[in-house]
Amino acid sequence: MIEPGSQAPDFTLRDQDGNKVSLDDLKGQTSLLVFYPLDFSPVCTDQLNIYQEVLSELEAKGVRLYGVSVDSAFCHKAFQQHLGTTIPLLADFEPKGEVARKFGVYIDERGHNERALVMIDPDGVVLWSYMSPSPLEIPGANLIFDALDEQRAASTR
Repeated sequence: MIEPGSQAPDFTLRDQDGNKVSLDDLKGQTSLLVFYPLDFSPVCTDQLNIYQEVLSELEAKGVRLYGVSVDSAFCHKAFQQHLGTTIPLLADFEPKGEVARKFGVYIDERGHNERALVMIDPDGVVLWSYMSPSPLEIPGANLIFDALDEQRAASTR
């Protein structure tokens, strides 16, 4: 998995509406890439619902969330509508898992992502990363808030 302090790898993916989103588009903001296995799976559904509940708090702290899985943009649109979420969902669809591989979070033998979080600073540098011990374990929102607090404390030293 990509380590804090590394330059985030360049990427361009389509969101649920077919718009291109690239690393350059994330510059100037703190971004959190939420890598998850698959749309419509029970654990992924729970994870994105949890993050949707705290989305306004994260945005108030200056963080923009993006979900990333190997599903297509069309599947992402249906999933987003099914959940009623507003988190942009990025399709790492073709070549399958290329961006997840760059971040070190793709499971080749399963054909999907690990469940992982990567926080990127406004200059494109990885601030923090976390991978769940199992794709079945949701990283709680508290981990994100703790990481933000640690980053803010470190920047005031």
